Amino acid sequence: MSTADPAWALAPAKVNLFLHVGPPGGDGYHPLVSLAVFADVGDRVAVTRADAFQLETTGPFAARIEGGPNLIETALDDMGRAVGLERLPVHVRLDKRLPVAAGLGGGSSDAATAMKAAREALDLDLDDASLTRIAAPLGADMAMCLAARPVIARGRGEVLGLAPSLPELHAVLLNPGVPSPTGAVYRAYDAAPRRAADAPDMPAAFASAADLANWLESTRNDLEGPAIRLTPLIGKALDAAASAPGALMARVTGSGATVFALFETAGAARQAADALSQAHPGWWSASCRLG
Repeated sequence: MSTADPAWALAPAKVNLFLHVGPPGGDGYHPLVSLAVFADVGDRVAVTRADAFQLETTGPFAARIEGGPNLIETALDDMGRAVGLERLPVHVRLDKRLPVAAGLGGGSSDAATAMKAAREALDLDLDDASLTRIAAPLGADMAMCLAARPVIARGRGEVLGLAPSLPELHAVLLNPGVPSPTGAVYRAYDAAPRRAADAPDMPAAFASAADLANWLESTRNDLEGPAIRLTPLIGKALDAAASAPGALMARVTGSGATVFALFETAGAARQAADALSQAHPGWWSASCRLG
């Protein structure tokens, strides 16, 4: 298929502008509060009707996910059971362009995008609420990724509320080429003193990217410290992003290893991404728009 084929859908990268995490409850889950947005870069997914289920993975990061369980397959099998089928008869193509274990919700975004595409390809009688219920056991990012719009996420990540009105946001995503497994980061987080997953007071709207960046300085990512302690190279990536010319602020997203920096303009973000790529040729970087 060509890149222009309309069957391809973007599975956008998720960015946590802030992420407040509380200690686990009796059920073992960590409550969280997060302002999540989505980039105009990500993986690509195409789903077509087929005689039997097939998952085909290509792309620069395909080798990182081959040989293990794939969340797309799990999600579509759960969808199949919800409509009385053992397996959905679809051919799924995944073009894996995002780093793996990167804090960008890539696996969840891939699965969410595949669920919506499979529903359309097979004309399944499943509304958005049904997809969310099916996806709920599959991870904290699934509800956010099914929405794929700016949200305030609470609970385990499944309780979504309206985000403040955001200005035009441009960013650079920077990944130092190392994985940051979510489970290990949460275990490191649990080993240290923890605070409650408090929700900061938020204005109804932000006037500019600089206004948002200034406000974000009063928030945090509670997984940033544990991620850097486990993988110090993440800290070097954070320092590099923060020191890029024109960067308004920088932070780790999710459990890492990707960091983001906000910029006033698309041009400033592109220039910073180019400079970071030249300075760190073994790292992955991308300029993007967030929304």
